[in-house]
Amino acid sequence: MTQQPAPRRARHLMDPDNPRPAQRPGGMGIEGVQKWVLSALAATTILHLSVGLVVSAVFVDESQDAARIGLNLIASAFGVIAFAVALAIHKKSILSPWLLLGLVPGAIGLWICYG
Repeated sequence: MTQQPAPRRARHLMDPDNPRPAQRPGGMGIEGVQKWVLSALAATTILHLSVGLVVSAVFVDESQDAARIGLNLIASAFGVIAFAVALAIHKKSILSPWLLLGLVPGAIGLWICYG
């Protein structure tokens, strides 16, 4: 009488005789992932507001220079705030060269309006 081989276990199921190796201790914990997700959501939400202000400045009448410049300056301020919020979530110093990236939406808006 021949013995039948044991049925092969599907790869997606756990094999109690061969457990997966333990994760490395240097991995990112849940708190780190939460910080990155929160900072990404906060920064992109505020940057969307900044870009919306730039778009509204583009559609303001060309004779209204003060309004166009003002909207682009406010867009730059919100861009800086977006990066400051992301840095604050990670408990980093708010005074950072990263804040200069917040000026980009306003600068692009001024270039579109007057370039």
